[in-house]
Amino acid sequence: MSLANTMSYPRRQSLLSDEGSKWFLSVLAVATVVIIVGNLFIPETSALHVSTYTVTLFGKYLCLALLALAVDVIWGYCGILSLGHGAFFALGGYAMGMYLMRQIGTRGVYGDPVLADFMVFLNWQELPWFWLGFDQFWFAMLMVLIVPGTLAFVFGWLAFRSRVTGVYLSIMTQALTYALLLAFFRNEMGFGGNNGLTDFKEIVGFDLQSNSTRVTLFTLSAAILAFAYLLSRALFQSKFGRVIVSIRDAEARTRFLGYKTENYKLWLFVYSAILAAIAGALYVPQVGAINPGEFAPLNSIEVVVWVAVGGRGTLYGAILGAILVNYAKTRFTALFPEVWLFALGGLFVVTTIFLPKGVVGLLSARFKRNPVESEKTDDQTPAQTGGAA
Repeated sequence: MSLANTMSYPRRQSLLSDEGSKWFLSVLAVATVVIIVGNLFIPETSALHVSTYTVTLFGKYLCLALLALAVDVIWGYCGILSLGHGAFFALGGYAMGMYLMRQIGTRGVYGDPVLADFMVFLNWQELPWFWLGFDQFWFAMLMVLIVPGTLAFVFGWLAFRSRVTGVYLSIMTQALTYALLLAFFRNEMGFGGNNGLTDFKEIVGFDLQSNSTRVTLFTLSAAILAFAYLLSRALFQSKFGRVIVSIRDAEARTRFLGYKTENYKLWLFVYSAILAAIAGALYVPQVGAINPGEFAPLNSIEVVVWVAVGGRGTLYGAILGAILVNYAKTRFTALFPEVWLFALGGLFVVTTIFLPKGVVGLLSARFKRNPVESEKTDDQTPAQTGGAA
């Protein structure tokens, strides 16, 4: 008996999806090379030159695409709609920001070799204990993984063990990020309050404002995005991934077959949170600031819109949606700043009604070469469709 029900989620990545993966990775590689060459080797006087601003902008898009991938991992394949992944993104960003602040040293406004400028302004006499170790890059990167991962583990363990699902879980994730927003706004928390962390100078000894550093960060963002995509794809082609998909389609039946579904959901949630945190850590040095606004619930809701527009349950669809929507946001906020949020909401409504499988689903339907073969794919056995058997 098939575990799949009538939900609108994609059941399985077909051969067309394999071709889509090849296209995605190829386009990502070519675009990365073109941008690097256009910036480093083509003179500024040429029309083909890619400015450092453009490099940074696309680096930002790639970080947000990684965040969308993290949400698609948990929503598209496990059916858990998280409205709080912005919290993990921001925590990863703050861990990186704390490292960058420690690198400023005496070059700050107040010239204190240890305390950040906001600490001197607030008359703090010594560095808070939770800032210790952030002068080391390896320690900061470890915290990027451990802090959001631990929070996701504790939250997921409490929620999934209690079998909280559906809209209740979504509301809880949003409440989590809103609570962190309120906490980080407070000056006494020791994270810069409303202004957050900014005025970064260098990363591992390299000037953050230099052209070569910007290109390196962009290249690193592209490489990590490709690696995260391949890792996630391999995960969902494994037995673990097939169980995850069966939980999405029919959790009660999967539990009846002997699987501890709460454990599977927990570890996928932690994995997804870590991906979001890495995205935040890559985002901060390229944008140059991190503040409590990144915890805003609206940011997490926007990520869901990106995934829905691109096509959930496809991985590369979420990436495509993030890049398309954020590019449109960059363009239209400059031209029509008052109506952009209305346009974003309208885009989500139109996508939900007319493109339930997103842009990728529309393209797949248009270029599908053998409809009969597609119908057979939908009628495969649970083992073939990714369900537990």
